[in-house]
Amino acid sequence: MLNASRWTSDPGRVGLPDTLWANMTQDNSRRGAPRGRRTRSDDSHDRNHVNTSNLTSFNTLPPVEAPTGFFDLGVPARIDDGLAACGFAEPFNIQTEAIPVAMSGKDVCGRAKTGSGKTLAFGVPMLARITDQAAPNRPLGLVLVPTRELAVQVAEVLQPVADHAGMKVIPVYGGASREHQVVEMGKGVEIVVATPLRLIDLIKSGEVSLEDIQIVTLDEADRMADDGFTPQVEWILRHCTNRNQTMLFSATLDGDVGHLIRAYQTSPETIAVDEATDTVGEMSHLFLGIHHMDRDKVIGAIARGIPKIVVFCQTKRQCDRATEKLQDLGIDAMAIHGDLQQKTRERVMRSFAEGKLQILVATDVAARGIDIDDIGAVIHYEPAKDVKDYLHRSGRTARAGRKGWAITLSEYNQVTQVRILQRMMKMDPTKPVDIFSNDHRLQRLEEFGDDVKRASALLPSTAN
Repeated sequence: MLNASRWTSDPGRVGLPDTLWANMTQDNSRRGAPRGRRTRSDDSHDRNHVNTSNLTSFNTLPPVEAPTGFFDLGVPARIDDGLAACGFAEPFNIQTEAIPVAMSGKDVCGRAKTGSGKTLAFGVPMLARITDQAAPNRPLGLVLVPTRELAVQVAEVLQPVADHAGMKVIPVYGGASREHQVVEMGKGVEIVVATPLRLIDLIKSGEVSLEDIQIVTLDEADRMADDGFTPQVEWILRHCTNRNQTMLFSATLDGDVGHLIRAYQTSPETIAVDEATDTVGEMSHLFLGIHHMDRDKVIGAIARGIPKIVVFCQTKRQCDRATEKLQDLGIDAMAIHGDLQQKTRERVMRSFAEGKLQILVATDVAARGIDIDDIGAVIHYEPAKDVKDYLHRSGRTARAGRKGWAITLSEYNQVTQVRILQRMMKMDPTKPVDIFSNDHRLQRLEEFGDDVKRASALLPSTAN
């Protein structure tokens, strides 16, 4: 996580594809009233509202039959059909708990582990409750996010669902074409997913008005607070003069996040499906003690057993050095961080998502925005600075019910830092396993056996 005081532009800095979702042209009339549970005739939302966005999804799922499990939560048919066409069959815990509450119009505070499905937990109710057509440059729903990559990620999830209801969702963030974003909003956009600084810029220039906003969601509110964006978030909320619902989703609900809850929500209902230190259920944690000269060879050995890996470094300089060393070892690795040109970042992300690149070396700015389901492992190049960084880095693997590895590399003088992390994660503090790069277990991580930590960090869910 980077300190906001060091930023000179919008907080979303890592370039992901600026193209919007292409050709989601599934036949909305293909299903009629499956299993005799409903019809579409009274609930259709037929508008001649062409989606000109081109968001490229990295995680396309095959369509499923409607109605889905979301329909049982009270989601209207026009939205449920979009969910079915996008392959969302059954809701996750946070979605099951939050959607009925949000559909009732209540303010919601949601806390859930990373990778648990928070985007649909707030996105589905927003799409369902917004039934008006947006006027040019006057969106009806707003999702505020801390980073560019998260803005793109949220829009990628929601836009194809919105397409089936004749609605439009676009990301708005710094580093991308400002003119293009203004043109798109001028066509009428129901939901804008925005980073704070770019949105403030557009509001001050009179190119967007928030007076018609009905619903606001703050996603990753703790990250925005940590990076010093609480004043900007409050400034934006004060301009949403007609909002009737405010939702907030965060890993924690204290500190500046608690202030936002008290100041801008009305009798919110808290949905907490897990503990603040939970990680996803299929994640295995492994702490390895290494020599600094052997670090990159250890990563290479792990890569021989896992096809897609993200390596997280503390700084951009360390990120570049690690990438160069991995490449010198003949390993297919590329870096992504804020100093690279946007086209380069887009190309690297696309190659990694498509499986053409094995190792992505990233700074912490990407920790909450890489949403690629088949990442086999996250490697912490050195121990994370704190448990929050550890959680959000590690959350890039073991997503959507898949298995994954969170691997921390530490030197002899970093053992205390590792033990602090373990204790905060409610693991039994133990010394990292000392290994060298020629250890055969690195290619078959399960062979580390009792050294793999799982249950102590995976606290029971409070969801039914």
